[in-house]
Amino acid sequence: MKATRQAARHRRRRLGLMMGTPLALIAAGVLSYLVMAFPSARKADAGNVAATPAAGTPMIVQPGPGSLTAAAGPTTAAAQPSAPRTRRTASTVAPLAGRIRPKVTYRGVATAYDAGNGGGACLYGPSGDLMIAAMNHTDYEASKACGAYVRVHAANGASITVRITNECPLPCAPGQLDLSKQAFAKLANPSLGRIPITWRLLSPRMSRTISIRYKTGSSRWWCGIQVIGHRNPVARLEVRSSNGWRRLPRTPYNYFISADGSGCGGAIRITDIYGERLTIKGIALRPNVAQPTRVQFARH
Repeated sequence: MKATRQAARHRRRRLGLMMGTPLALIAAGVLSYLVMAFPSARKADAGNVAATPAAGTPMIVQPGPGSLTAAAGPTTAAAQPSAPRTRRTASTVAPLAGRIRPKVTYRGVATAYDAGNGGGACLYGPSGDLMIAAMNHTDYEASKACGAYVRVHAANGASITVRITNECPLPCAPGQLDLSKQAFAKLANPSLGRIPITWRLLSPRMSRTISIRYKTGSSRWWCGIQVIGHRNPVARLEVRSSNGWRRLPRTPYNYFISADGSGCGGAIRITDIYGERLTIKGIALRPNVAQPTRVQFARH
């Protein structure tokens, strides 16, 4: 009997071992799977976080030149748009322009005045060409409009190019041009006296070069400098002093003033509204004499 009981115990032990081994192997497999799966899941989650924009961050698409809109939903890296293109506007084409900018159409009225010999607030003196105009006080902008060429269009289809040589004081309204009688007659019957117009800044063809004039009374202790015959409006004038280039303030009568004489009689640098700089040397300090140069601003 004792031998029978011992044999039964041995059979149960072998059966337990046989059943325990597969269970142990299954448990080990499950554990290994979990260990390998959890890091992969963490990596996948990290990838998803990197690819998803933060809350409130718009995705930018490019439906057309110069326009930006928010997309309806996130996009994949392969679908990312190219960088937006910069649209050429008046501010980028002429960064130094004042109120009057290229490629902009202005609306107003045209009136007429007796221009006499062509002189005016810009102090250019007599003009052989009376296709000139006085700019309204606001757009004259303390002489920034002096020397500008504008193309004027009337409602009847007639047009003319005039040069700004004068200021039309208040109550001349923004957009208004007071044309010489000769210029007005090219657009409409002078008897009308006042007509609606549109006008735009012009960078005309021309063969002549720029001239420089020192104001009457100029000396090495004080001087006023004027630019004449420029194709594009002048934005800045600088003189070469012992401390480098010095920018001079501009007066409403269209002269740049060196109140202490610094730079008077030396090199001059002028800049137009498009940012082009021209350096001029060899201009003698001779008051009230228009001295020609060999330079001119580029056409736009």
